[in-house]
Amino acid sequence: MNLKKYLNQKPVNNPLSFYSLTIVFTVGCIFGCYYEMILNLITHLIWNHEFFWETRSGVIYGPFSIIYGVGAVLMTIFLVNRNLKWYQIFIFGALIDGLFEYLTSYLQEFFTGTISWNYNDHFLSFDGRTSVQVMIIWGLICLFYVYLAYPLIDKIISFFNNKKGHLFIKIFAILLCIDIFISFSAVIRQHLRHENIPTYTPYGQFLDAVYPDERVKKAYPNMEFRKT
Repeated sequence: MNLKKYLNQKPVNNPLSFYSLTIVFTVGCIFGCYYEMILNLITHLIWNHEFFWETRSGVIYGPFSIIYGVGAVLMTIFLVNRNLKWYQIFIFGALIDGLFEYLTSYLQEFFTGTISWNYNDHFLSFDGRTSVQVMIIWGLICLFYVYLAYPLIDKIISFFNNKKGHLFIKIFAILLCIDIFISFSAVIRQHLRHENIPTYTPYGQFLDAVYPDERVKKAYPNMEFRKT
């Protein structure tokens, strides 16, 4: 393979179309979920000398880490096919995804009263929601994504760029939206139960019955209620 030619190739498909961004989002979600789980596994092997496999999904059903999916979409919108230098991709990517991670942490805590990560022990941490170290990692991920990952995703997009593929993407997008809605609702309802707030709707009763605290904790083992 001619690496230089591969790195400089332009996308065949429109990176900003609904179908392209849906596939980008899905690939980012799956990659991020397994990236976190494998990283967590390696960390435990090195420090605790034990095999520890724990879910890092952002939804109750399926291996989808939403923050990485949205991160991939942001990379595609702002960095792919923009004729940027490598250092511009690194800097812009670090700032964009770092800001997004900070905002996500804030909104999670605001709406659900929970946190899923805390970087207070990092050098130059921003309220524990992100840090310079994490932003550097985001910048490196952006370089990997723009130069190596997106050309492969573009081939996946080409595979689905037909009538049947478009129908499949639409159905998958609807199912994923339902999954995200239920998962987010279950976490919010958990927060309300934690605050001893009863439910007044059939949907709230459904969430209490099907997604009690034990079920939510199993889906999000690293999520904790904020300290008051």
